[in-house]
Amino acid sequence: MLSARSLFQEILDDDRSFQLFCSIAASGEAQGGWENGRIAALVPESMRHLAPKITRHGADEDKHGRIFTALLRKRGLEPVQVPWETDYTMLLERRGIGLTHTKLRREEPLSEEDVVVYLAHSRITEQRAADQMVMLVRYFGENPEVGKAVKIISDDEDNHLAYCHEELLRLAREGHGPLIQRTLRLCALSEIQIYRQVGLAVMERMGRLLGWPAPKAAALAAGINGVYAYERVTGWRRMVSLTMPERRDALGGPATPAPVL
Repeated sequence: MLSARSLFQEILDDDRSFQLFCSIAASGEAQGGWENGRIAALVPESMRHLAPKITRHGADEDKHGRIFTALLRKRGLEPVQVPWETDYTMLLERRGIGLTHTKLRREEPLSEEDVVVYLAHSRITEQRAADQMVMLVRYFGENPEVGKAVKIISDDEDNHLAYCHEELLRLAREGHGPLIQRTLRLCALSEIQIYRQVGLAVMERMGRLLGWPAPKAAALAAGINGVYAYERVTGWRRMVSLTMPERRDALGGPATPAPVL
């Protein structure tokens, strides 16, 4: 029977598909680490109190990239080049979501509006990441090869999501509410399109590596398109809501080091 558990188990069991999966994940996390590091360095003086949390966010993302790379090397594999059509972070930037790398490479301070855009973008992408990691923990949390890694990353993603909720609610109280809501809606509607695009591209690549028959590939594509249809009609609303999290000041301390896997 085709299920998310069986699909990911199949990817996990094959060296080539596992190599591609971890390479894509490591690349995306490393990119997020660089972006957060640059944002922390360029935060305007009026928001300097956020710099330590943004730095912690970036350090966590870097750690996740190292974890995925360590999982590869534990199996005797090296990262492979990420196909452009599976590069979630790059495709989001091309769509104009978040802060551009051109802006982040400059040595000019960001504006308060830039920081609001960054946090709103992060609220959307961290929701996606947190949901994916919850699923992986459910299916593979006790797996001897990847269980420890997915639990650590899932806990960090929950912290990142809580931080975004808390800071955006604070900024809304300070008068940024209209900008926050506009940005959240724009980011959510664009992100679900990119997520579908990347999902289809990843599954197409995995299908080639694993030799999936046409009916199986078609069923998976239909599932991805079905999720998109739901999110396009109503699911996106969950991604733009803001609720004070149970985890307060979730990024208030130092980052934890990457574990030995």
